[in-house]
Amino acid sequence: FTMGGFTGLICAIAPIDIQVQDTYYVVAHFHYVLVAGSLFALFAGAYYWLPKWTGHMPSEKIGKWHFWCSIVFFNLAFFPMHFLGLAGMPRRIPDYGLQFADFNAIATIGAFGFGLSQLLFVLAVVKCARGGERAAARSWEAAEGLEWTVPSPAPHHTFEEAPVVR
Repeated sequence: FTMGGFTGLICAIAPIDIQVQDTYYVVAHFHYVLVAGSLFALFAGAYYWLPKWTGHMPSEKIGKWHFWCSIVFFNLAFFPMHFLGLAGMPRRIPDYGLQFADFNAIATIGAFGFGLSQLLFVLAVVKCARGGERAAARSWEAAEGLEWTVPSPAPHHTFEEAPVVR
């Protein structure tokens, strides 16, 4: 997400923005902001809440593999697009010049790897839902809300009486 912020500063400088407008630089910036800013946050939230939803802890090993594969392939997919945009490759075209082929090949490999690495997330969720280490009521050290005071998964009609908040 920070990388998207830095590339956004470049897009905010009018003389540079004129040069990179409608190029792959904008595509790279857009994906660094939205994919890194939203998709990785959704993954973090899912891993945080999986113990409460399923009653089992997600596999830490699979989670780490998912994180690192996603980060590496995400950068491999979208970082070369900055160079493509700076070299003048327009976006929204069905074919491109041969001078852009190498960076496009790298971005394509990264995109396929990023997509395939999401199968690790699916595996983590399925393994967590099917069983594994039982989750404690308070699975994470920093979990302080009321929802973490009840067993995992939370039973139906969790708070039949208003809980006392300290």
